[in-house]
Amino acid sequence: MEQSDTKKIKILFLFFLVLLGFIIFLGTLFYWATIDRRLPRLEHTEISHALRGNIISSDGFKLATSQKLYKAIVDTRNIDPKKVDLFIKLYTLYSGDDPTKIASILKSNQGSTVLSYRIDSKSAKYLQELSRKLYKLGVFRSYEDPKTGAAFLRGLSVLESGEDRLYPANDAITPILGYVKKIEQDMITKTTGVKGIERSYEDKLSSVQNSLVVGARDISNAIILDGNSISTRRSDGYDVHLTLSLKMQKILEDTLDRFRRELDAKEILVGIVQSETGEFLSLATSSRFNPDSIEKKDYGSLNISAIEYIYEPGSVMKPITLALLLKANKVNPYDIINVYGGSYKIGSKVITDTHKDDKLSIEDIITYSSNVGTAQIAQKLDAVEFYQGLKDFGFSLRSGIDLPFENVGVIPALNRFNSPIYKATVGYGYGLNATFMQVLKAYTVFNNNGRIVTPMIVKKLVSPLGQELFPERTPDAQVIPVAVAKRMQKILLKVVASGTGVGTKMQGLEIGGKTGTSHLTEGGEYVKVYNGSFFGFANDAKNRYTIGVLVREAKKNKAYFASQSAVPVFKAVVEKMVENGYLTPSPDIQN
Repeated sequence: MEQSDTKKIKILFLFFLVLLGFIIFLGTLFYWATIDRRLPRLEHTEISHALRGNIISSDGFKLATSQKLYKAIVDTRNIDPKKVDLFIKLYTLYSGDDPTKIASILKSNQGSTVLSYRIDSKSAKYLQELSRKLYKLGVFRSYEDPKTGAAFLRGLSVLESGEDRLYPANDAITPILGYVKKIEQDMITKTTGVKGIERSYEDKLSSVQNSLVVGARDISNAIILDGNSISTRRSDGYDVHLTLSLKMQKILEDTLDRFRRELDAKEILVGIVQSETGEFLSLATSSRFNPDSIEKKDYGSLNISAIEYIYEPGSVMKPITLALLLKANKVNPYDIINVYGGSYKIGSKVITDTHKDDKLSIEDIITYSSNVGTAQIAQKLDAVEFYQGLKDFGFSLRSGIDLPFENVGVIPALNRFNSPIYKATVGYGYGLNATFMQVLKAYTVFNNNGRIVTPMIVKKLVSPLGQELFPERTPDAQVIPVAVAKRMQKILLKVVASGTGVGTKMQGLEIGGKTGTSHLTEGGEYVKVYNGSFFGFANDAKNRYTIGVLVREAKKNKAYFASQSAVPVFKAVVEKMVENGYLTPSPDIQN
């Protein structure tokens, strides 16, 4: 009886022992089925980040472009210790990095390590191919984490780190092009415009959509493209095509650099615009910088002087005053004015001329740049005619050019034009502030049958798919009658033929314009520092250009006179236009 009970107990114990083992077996299976073993993901995602659009000159050169930057990452624990030297040799051969530097990085880091942040697209492609070869060569081996027991094999990864903005033409067409700054966006370094075209067309230049590829991956982390993979198209920013010619711009920039040295000037500006369309052929300055490497010494060149620097224009305003008088039928060009030997007093102010004439016709007041004559005829305009006339010519208003941060300048308030002295001084270019761009735009009126055009630098925008967009154009306004414009054009031709602009005369071309020499102020007082300018036009049988020159603060002896500074620059500019086929002299044109 006792022997039987003992046998039953043993069988029961054995049963529970087997049952416990089975339960442990099931529990183990459940554990390994549910635990995160950090296995490699079977599905892989790749993002190709879209790039900023290009800025392209009218002659087809890329002035600003973007390239992708990549970073190379390797997990040092996956490199076979016996093949570290082989890895360094092959990696530096493909990347161009210094072997000593890479060896030091690998030695001083344990785990996931960035070998380089600035790998270009070409090198990145080679390194991605190298990664596959390294797997085949057995350079990488699986590593098991001693803490978790999880095994992984990461090898060499080449990932996008951002984009780099490049300016292949160096300082050409700056500061018009502008520059960018870096920003962090979705863990990627991107760029955004700060000044110039880069800023004004930021919404079009900036990238639109990144591409996305999702699919199964092979052992080297490459996505297998099959019917189960998903992909979306990348959409880069629009390309911005300028009206400016890089070739002509470089030629003129070299010319301005030479004159800047000869005249010892602070800066020289030149603008060439097609009188009938407003499109710029060139907008150049001697004050430039390289957007790829802006230094502290470049800070003064970052602003676009043509639209941001304001000054008293001086005598280049005299033709505008006369045009308003002719429009209002207040004077006749052949009327004779007593200019009192070049000295005339209005109130407590004495106005003087360089030329000591007794009498001049009204058109000769412009030809020989008489302050005394202009001061007298300006009195014939009433306050509204003068004030509104200046606004019609674009003063105290934005020119509409497609550049940011344009200064609007200042003209006196309407009630100030009731003062004879204000009428006089504004009439010959003092008592108001304007920009180079405003004066240049105003002069298009004289070479475009009395219509004023909006200056423009961008010709068109082109999407990655080839769709073309054209900037909206402001309708041209008729500022003065055609007859008045033609009369003013003849007077400006006379300035070049026998007046203060005679130094710009060239056979076979129709050239007219007006000089301007203006004092600068410091602390509210006029000092012996001057700006010299010449604004006018140059035409041949087919082409009509409005051209402006501003020489700021020339220090060479007597170079402060516009006839000694701006006039020679203007002539040199026209000569370069002839040499490069933009103007063709003809014996049929008598100037």
